[in-house]
Amino acid sequence: MVDYPDVELFIDGRWRPALSGKTLPVLDPATEDRIGTVAWAEAADLDEALAAVARGFEVWRVTSAHDRSRIMRRAADLLRERADEIATALTREQGKPLAQARGEVLAGADVVDWFAEEARRTYGQIIPPRRPDVLQMAVKVPVGPVAAFTPWNFPINQVVRKLSAALATGCSIIVKGPEETPASPAALIRCFADAGVPAGVVNLVYGVPAVISEYLIPHPVIRKISFTGSTPVGKQLAALAGAHMKRATMELGGHAPVIVTADADVEAVVATMATYKFRNAGQVCVSPTRFLIEAPIADRFVERFTAAAQKVRVGHGLDEATDMGPLANERRIPALQALVDDAVAAGARLETGGRRLGNRGYFYEPTVLADVPLAARIMNEEPFGPVAVINRFGDLGEAIAEANRLPFGLAAYAFTGSDTAASRIGREVESGMVSINHLGLALPEVPFGGIKDSGYGTEGGSEAVDAYLETRFVTRKA
Repeated sequence: MVDYPDVELFIDGRWRPALSGKTLPVLDPATEDRIGTVAWAEAADLDEALAAVARGFEVWRVTSAHDRSRIMRRAADLLRERADEIATALTREQGKPLAQARGEVLAGADVVDWFAEEARRTYGQIIPPRRPDVLQMAVKVPVGPVAAFTPWNFPINQVVRKLSAALATGCSIIVKGPEETPASPAALIRCFADAGVPAGVVNLVYGVPAVISEYLIPHPVIRKISFTGSTPVGKQLAALAGAHMKRATMELGGHAPVIVTADADVEAVVATMATYKFRNAGQVCVSPTRFLIEAPIADRFVERFTAAAQKVRVGHGLDEATDMGPLANERRIPALQALVDDAVAAGARLETGGRRLGNRGYFYEPTVLADVPLAARIMNEEPFGPVAVINRFGDLGEAIAEANRLPFGLAAYAFTGSDTAASRIGREVESGMVSINHLGLALPEVPFGGIKDSGYGTEGGSEAVDAYLETRFVTRKA
C-alpha cells in the first residue's frame, strides 16, 4: 500500500508546515486508523497566504490567455499521469471505491482541459456607437483574488472546478481544502505547481473552517468567494460576503426528486438509479433521494430497487469487489440513523438496511424506505447518505408538486415514455438541473448549480467563468 503523506500548507509556491506547528489527524473511514496528519493554518499563515495571493494576482492577471491555457493543459496531463497514486490516497482518506476515486481524478483532468480552452475565449465586445468618432468597448477583466471553500465528499472534483475557473480568467486563489480528505486536493495543487503556475497564484490551506472563512471573506484582498457545502453554512457565508460586497458562487445542498411515470422501463430505471443512489455512499449533493413513482408501477419499483440495494457490496474502497465504501466520518452514522428511525416511527416501511454495519469503520447499510409520510424528517432534510425514499403518486401534477415542495432546487431526475410529460417536467420542476431519461449532469461543458436554497451561480459550462470576470465599459472619443 502506498504511504499516505502528512499534508502541508502550500503558500507562495512553497510546501510548509503551519507556523505554529499544529496538525490535525487524518483517519481512514474504513478502519478508523490514523493514517496521517494535515497542517492547521491560523491567522499568521492566512496573512502569508493573503500577501502571496495578492502578489500572484499581479503576475497572473497579465499572463496571456494563451500561456494560462498552456500551463493548465500541462497540469491536466500531470493529473492523468498521477491518477492511480492520487486515487489511492483519495480512497484511503474518503472511503469511496478505488474505481470511483480514479474516475473522479480523471474527470478532474477533463475539467481542467475544458477551462483551459475557456481561458482563450473570455471575450469582451465592441458596441456600435452613435457617433463615428466614438469607440465603445465592454472589456472583461479578472475580478481579483478568490477564496474557495471545498467539502470532503469530492475532494478533487469540488476543488478543480473553482481552481480552473479562477486560473482560466486570470484570478489567483486561496483554496481552503477539506481537513478530513487533504491529500488528494494537495496532489491536485501539486500538479498545477509542477506545471508552472507562478508562486502565489495558487495557495492551499487547511484548518478550522469557521475561523478561516471568517478571516478570509472580509479581508480586502479577497474579491470573490466560491463555496460548496450545506445550505445553513452557505447562507452564513453568503451573508458575510454580501456584507463586504464580495461576489459569491454558492453550490449548496439538495434533496433531489426522481419522477418515474407508469410508462417508464422499470428495470432500466432501477439499474441506472440504484447505482447512482449508492455512489459514494450517497454522499453526493445531486444524489437521487425522493423517488416519486406513479402508482401502477410503485410496488414493482420498490421490489426491484430493494433487491438492487441488497446486492450492493459494502467494504473497504481498496477492495476491488467493493461497490460502496464507508461514510466519510463518524458523525454521519448517528445523523442517518436518527432520520431512518424517525421515518419508521412516522409510519414508513423499512424495506432493507437501516443500521450500521459492524463496529469498525463508518459503514452503513444501503437502505430503502417506502411510503414515507411527508412529516418525516427525511422527507424534508437532505439525508446525504445511502438512503432512498420511495413514495407513490397518482398523477404527474401531484409528483411535480412534491418535487417543488421543498426549498431546495439543485438537481432533479425523471424517467418517462411520454414526450408531453418530459416537456412538462422540464418546464415546471424548479431545479437548477433537470436530467430526463438519462444521467446527464456534471459534465465540464454544462452548467452545474442550483436555485432557491440550493444556491446561485454555476460551476460548469461557459457560464462558470462569468463570476470570475468583471465587465468594464470603456468609451473613447477620437
